Order: sequence, then C-alpha cells, then structure tokens
Amino acid sequence: MRLGIDLGGTKIEIIALAQDGRELLRRRADTPQGDYDGILSAIVDRVRAVEGELGQQGAVGICTPGAISPVSGVLRNSNTVCMNGRPVKTDLENRLARAVRIANDANCFALSEAADGAAQGANVVFGVIVGTGVGGGVVIRGHVLDGPNAIAGEWGHNPLPWPRDDERPGPQCYCGKHGCIETFLSGPGLRRDHAQVAGEDLPTHEIIERANRQDARAEATLQRYEDRMARGLAHVINLLDPDIIVLGGGMSNVTRLYANVPKLWGRYVFSDRVDTRLLPPRFGDSSGVRGAAWLWG
Repeated sequence: MRLGIDLGGTKIEIIALAQDGRELLRRRADTPQGDYDGILSAIVDRVRAVEGELGQQGAVGICTPGAISPVSGVLRNSNTVCMNGRPVKTDLENRLARAVRIANDANCFALSEAADGAAQGANVVFGVIVGTGVGGGVVIRGHVLDGPNAIAGEWGHNPLPWPRDDERPGPQCYCGKHGCIETFLSGPGLRRDHAQVAGEDLPTHEIIERANRQDARAEATLQRYEDRMARGLAHVINLLDPDIIVLGGGMSNVTRLYANVPKLWGRYVFSDRVDTRLLPPRFGDSSGVRGAAWLWG
C-alpha cells in the first residue's frame, strides 16, 4: 500500500492507493498554522489513523511546495514558512520509524499524470503547474528527475524567450529578476497584462469569460498569453523533447489552450514538425496527493 500526503498551507490531505493505483481511502484535515511540531504531529496522526483503518502499513510519500536542499537536507521555498529551514524528512522518518520520500508539488503532479493519468505510458513527460505561480516537473520512464540542485523542470524562472520590444525588461519577479516566464503566464501575470494593455483590472476568470463572449480586449489578452505560452513551452521542447506536456493549476481549465498553443509553438521549435502533445490532466487537483503516493513506484 502507498500513502500520499499533500501538505498545503491550509489542508493536509492523505490518500491510500493499492499497488495497482486504486484509491482505497482519502482524508483531509486542517494544517496547524505556524506550528512546525503541530504539522508533523498532524501528518503522523493521519498516517496512523489510515493504517489502523485499513489494517496495513504503507510507504509514505509527501507532496509539498518547496524542495529538500541537497546540501543541508532542510526544506526550502515552502509557502508554509514555518517548515522552511527545518529537517522535515528526517524528523518525519524518526517519528514514523520508516523511510519517507518528499517531492515538490510540480514533480508530484507530473508523476501522477505519468503513472496512470493523461500521460500514462509516455517515456518523457513535462508536467506544468500554471496558477498563482508557474512550476514544472519532469518524469522520465516513470521516475521523477530531481537534478543535483533539486530544480529540474523549474522553467518558470527562466526568462520569457524571444521577447518583443514591449516585453522587455519584463515585470519584476519575486525572485529578484525581471521578465521571468512566471510573471507572464501565472494567473496574476495574465491579470497584470490585461490591466496594463486594456486599461481595466479584472479577475483572471472574468478575462477568460469575456474572451469566450468575443470581447475584443479580453480576446487580445488571451492571444498574447497563448503566444507567450507557446514560446515558453517551445524552449522546453527544444531542451527536453517530451512526448507529452500536461497542464495543471488554475489556468489548465482554459480549454482553448490545448488547441491554440500547439498551433503556435511550431514556429519556435527547432524541428520541421512537432509531435509533442499538450493535454489536460486526468486527475486535476488530486494529482499532487496521488503523485506523492507514486513516489514509491
């Protein structure tokens, strides 16, 4: 049995999967706020409760924003800030008396979709999180690619490729640079672009709804967004040449992307044809917790 845990800022979700991927059980609990020891205790309590209910012990995988530093072994870049700089993996292994595997949310998303989701059976999968931020994960023949710096797939903090004059130097990113892909392709990035060009500050969902109703300014914003996504993903294709790219996060619900972006990326990919497919996720918001369970193969 595999146990997957999605450690979020507001909730802790746990799922139990059978060896063949069938869901056996799923539970949620609130995340203790600002309490490192309380969060560890909540995770351990959920694991023990599920194992008691199902009558067997499971291998534990955890999905969380951020990553374990390969140098120090502590968690970094988590939006649950009380976890940053703490030896989460070691502390949980000590409390559970077993090995624990931890990966960031983009890697878990990619692994879930590669294991038995939209990209099942593909050799090379790039999983994209496009929501409040922009992240990515790489799965090769069923295994997550971490890299020596634990940043494989982090395309969101590369610069937008082939920038046009009006895109330079680009918006300021929280990472300290200008013009990162995240500043253009995140939900807030779409909203900022529409406000800047169209002169109206609208929620992202309303911009999309207006484009669906043939509003000219919203349609122009979506077309700029699609071309920027095509450029960003063309860089990924040139470097990685994935069989399938799966979109996740809030922007993955914009169905027009799956037809329009592949029509555009061919002009940027260094090939006479592009066979990479762009697909919506099979498991959506559940991919993170399922991917955590699949960390044990």
